[in-house]
Formats: sequence, C-alpha cells, structure tokens
Amino acid sequence: MLLPICSLGVIPVAREMRGAGLSGGTILAFALAAPLFNPLSLLYGLTLSEPFTIFAFGFCTLIVVTVVGLIWDWLFPNSSVAEAAPQPVPQGLRRMLAVAVVSAREIAGPSLLFVVVGVLGVVALSCILPHASLQRTMSHENPWAPLLMAAIAVPAYATPMLAMSQLGSMFQHGNSVGAAFTLLTLGAGTNLGLVLWMQRSYGWRKASVWLGMLLSVVLILSYGVERPLYPTAIEAAGHTHAFDVYCRPFPDGITGLGRFVWDKLRQNTQVHELYGAMCLGALFVAGIALLTLDRRFRIEDWLERPVPESAAGPAWHSASLPASVLGFAALVVLVVVSVVGCFTYYPPSKEALEQISNAETETLAAAISGDRKHAEHWIPIYADWVRKLQVGVYLRTWHLSDYQRAKAKLVQDRLELLEHELADDDKEAVRALVAGISRSQRRLRASFLE
Repeated sequence: MLLPICSLGVIPVAREMRGAGLSGGTILAFALAAPLFNPLSLLYGLTLSEPFTIFAFGFCTLIVVTVVGLIWDWLFPNSSVAEAAPQPVPQGLRRMLAVAVVSAREIAGPSLLFVVVGVLGVVALSCILPHASLQRTMSHENPWAPLLMAAIAVPAYATPMLAMSQLGSMFQHGNSVGAAFTLLTLGAGTNLGLVLWMQRSYGWRKASVWLGMLLSVVLILSYGVERPLYPTAIEAAGHTHAFDVYCRPFPDGITGLGRFVWDKLRQNTQVHELYGAMCLGALFVAGIALLTLDRRFRIEDWLERPVPESAAGPAWHSASLPASVLGFAALVVLVVVSVVGCFTYYPPSKEALEQISNAETETLAAAISGDRKHAEHWIPIYADWVRKLQVGVYLRTWHLSDYQRAKAKLVQDRLELLEHELADDDKEAVRALVAGISRSQRRLRASFLE
C-alpha cells in the first residue's frame, strides 16, 4: 500500500514476482492491494466522506485480497513456478545499465500486450455506452447498482486517485455505497490486461476461479455495507457525473469529431502526464532499438562479460550490499517519498487559495462571456483545488471544522450547478450562479484564513 502504482503498472511487477517463484495467491493479493490505496489517495479519501467509511472500505478491500489469495492457494497449492535466474552482471555501472535494459525490453515486450488490452477495455466501454448514460444508474434505491458497477468496473481502468474522486462524488450525491465499494475494488484493482495475464500465466480454469471468487466476495461485501455505511445526512441527488469518463465522450450527432477529440485531449492532458508519456515513449523506443540490435549484437552478452581486474573501479564503486540492507533502505525511502509526496501534492492553504483564485477567475470569466468549453475545462480544476485545500489543511493540522467543510461543499455544489446551466445555455441562471459562487468563495477563503 506504500507503492504509488496502478493496476496497469502492477503487471510487470507481477511478472517478476512469478518469475521469482512466489505463490499465485501472494501475487494476486499484491496485484489487487497495490492499486487500491496509496498515501495520496487515502488522504484524499479521508476528506470525501466520514473517515470511518474510508477506513471501513480499506479494511474490507484487505479482507477481499486476503481471502481470495488464501482460498486460491488452498485450491491450487503448486502454483509457484520459479524461472531460471538471469546471468549475473558484474557490479557497478554495468549492473545499473542492466536495470535500464530490462525496463526497456519489458515496456516493448510482453507487458506491452497486457497494458494495451487493459486500455482497450476503456475504449470498448466508451464505444458501447452512450453519452452520459450512467448518470442515473447508481442510486441507493437501485438494488442492481453493485452488479451493474461490477460489469463496468472490470473492463474499466481507474487510477487510485480517479477511483477515489469518483467515490467522493458518489458519497456527495447519495449514490449506492455498495456500488462505490465495487468501483474501488474492481475499477482500481483490476483491468482486462491483468485478467489476460492471469489466463496466460495460470490457464483458463485457474483464472476463471480467481475472477469468480473475486466477484463473489466483492459483491457479498458490497451488499453487506450498503445500508450500514450509507450517509443518511446527505440528500440523494437524481444523477452524478462521476462515470461520464467511461461513456462516449461526445453526444450523438456532433460535427467536427477529430477537432473535438483533439481539443479534449489538449485540455485534459496535464503537464506531469505529458512528461510521463514522453519517458515511457523513450523507453519504448529504446526497447525497439534493442530488439533490432539483437540480430547483430545482444547487449546482455557484453553486460554479463567479466570485467578485467585492470578495468575495475574503486572498491566502494562495486560494493555489494546485503539484501536486508537494501530492503530496509527501500522501505525507508518509500515512507519518506510518500510523506514528501503528500505534502507536495497537497500544498499549504495559502498556496492552494492562490490556485483557487486563479481557477475562479478563469471559470467565472468564461461563464460570463459564454465560452462554455473554457468554463467546462476549468470547473473540475477549480473543484479539485477546493478538495486539495481541505486535504492540505487536514494533513497539517489533523483537523477540519464542520464550517470549513460546509463552505467547501457549497462551492463545489454551485460549480456542479454551473456546469448544468452552461449545458442548458441558461444565461440568466449562469449569471446568478456566478454571483453566488463569488460570494461562496469569499466565505470559503475567510473560513480557512481566520
């Protein structure tokens, strides 16, 4: 749970764990638990609903991964098959280069197939589900909501932060708690690429048993937590936009589809996502280059070649650290990076309020001028910074007053109403909401500064 990893990123790790000879139940427990929670998403979730509900969700997901892993190991006790260890690489710069070579080969090799299949699950959903068709299907009164969510969540791919934000939207709108738990466990924990890897690694029978057990335990717990964890103090809304990302992103009959898709990508792609894609692209190109080079020269042959004593570096340069030291250092670094990441991602209130002020200006100016696309782009950014403001204060003081929560919720509710009025092109309602959001923003700012 300390690893900031998603259900696609877990696939190459699971492949290495299988090659190291770990049991299938252990690998499956890791593959499900790692994408569900990390320190960033857990802190984010603590401000979305009552902390008891979030901790209950975390406890129930741990029950799911533990029970499914134990039962699967009991049914298939001989699932561990260790692969031959790779040839040793001399310590020093060559071994560090060997790590980069393995990464490049993995991203351009078997893992790429499973990642592409995982992404194609989201593409299939966006082709099958009509535009905004899931806005009214996850209500607390709908007994089929957890089942419907299970059908959507397995092919869907959600990062821990996305799943947690969708969870918060469901809580705020009074949607089905059982469907929310199903979304967190299956949407963030699984994807079609992971299911395919299971089938290729263990066969159809074992993969089907694993998926059947997972769905059964998740649905049993989903219906079990529906009424005890339902927030009775919240007035249920008639719809939610939390799942629009899984539906067709454009309405029927739209013209200029190519331009619409390009504008959508340009507006929604964040800077860190662009740099991440560039790094993955560079690794992919390096992997393809290595595959091409293999016809003439295999770089591993040079890496594994013993280094002559005359060319060896200083003793400290090639020092060998015990596995226990490396493991302890990795754990300490994970904890430190998680703490630093939390304080960086959720800045102090002063910095968050500055970002909120910028988002408010962009949103309200675009709404008044009638620039719907620009306003719809900034509304979620505005709402997200309001959430980050709460998390940042909670992280530093371990307290968030009911008054601060209420003022933040008022801003978020009015932003959602503004999105609806922009869609309906009601100029009078838009002007009234802009004035209301401006007043609510002043009160929000005062509640966090005083």
